Amino acid sequence: MIHIKTREEIELMRESALIVSKTLGEVAKAVKPGVTTLQLDKIAEECIRDNGAIPGFLGLYDFPNTLCMSPNSQVVHGIPNNDPLQEGDIISIDCGALKNGFYGDHAYTFAVGEIDPETEKLLKVTKESLYVGIREFKKNNRVGDVGYAIQKYCEDHGYGVVRELVGHGLGKKMHEDPEMPNYGKRGRGKKFAEGMVVAIEPMINMGTHRIQQHRDGWTITTLDNKPSAHFEHDVALVDGKPELLSTFAYIYDALGITSNEEDEFRQNALVL
Repeated sequence: MIHIKTREEIELMRESALIVSKTLGEVAKAVKPGVTTLQLDKIAEECIRDNGAIPGFLGLYDFPNTLCMSPNSQVVHGIPNNDPLQEGDIISIDCGALKNGFYGDHAYTFAVGEIDPETEKLLKVTKESLYVGIREFKKNNRVGDVGYAIQKYCEDHGYGVVRELVGHGLGKKMHEDPEMPNYGKRGRGKKFAEGMVVAIEPMINMGTHRIQQHRDGWTITTLDNKPSAHFEHDVALVDGKPELLSTFAYIYDALGITSNEEDEFRQNALVL
């Protein structure tokens, strides 16, 4: 069942999403060679709680931490540990927060120091595919339109699109209907309606689309051990068009990046 949100509820969800955005911005300042993912996890938990929210992942389905931290060939759901990040790594950092009864949930894949050009291209294309998909989240379109757009864009670049892991509806629960695959056929699947809120999150592999789950029950890696990238935004359907609730602006501020990529998805300018 799809839960339609009122304008008031969407604004509450924007607050939760922006807490996640701020948290990822704080974490971005600390991502560098030598730092451990447990240290980053502590930064995130403190930031979320300081903003009056509760870590959305901690204890969810018995997950043990605040962040899902997935370096290199890990796709998603990696558990923070004491292994230091290395120069040339990439790491997907997925974060959730719960405030006023609603969840925010989004992710960014960071470069640790200097990374090789091939991996840098994977990150660039995966992030671009996120916005390609968001453009299809509009009145009269369907789930398959978003999935098709992401799949085509990434496969045209020679990358593998993960099938087993998908985006999702978002609201009072972390995972609501509809599921939002990053593959599909145009005109198929559930139809989008005003007030829907979804998390769109391409998970794209440099090589095969196939994955494997590890014995810890959480960690998922690419089958060929090639790198994987992951970017995620929370998006509401407002006036028939996609409206971003989350932002990468705090990350970009921390990293000294200038970007206007989100502007087309905001009815009002983002005030930091």
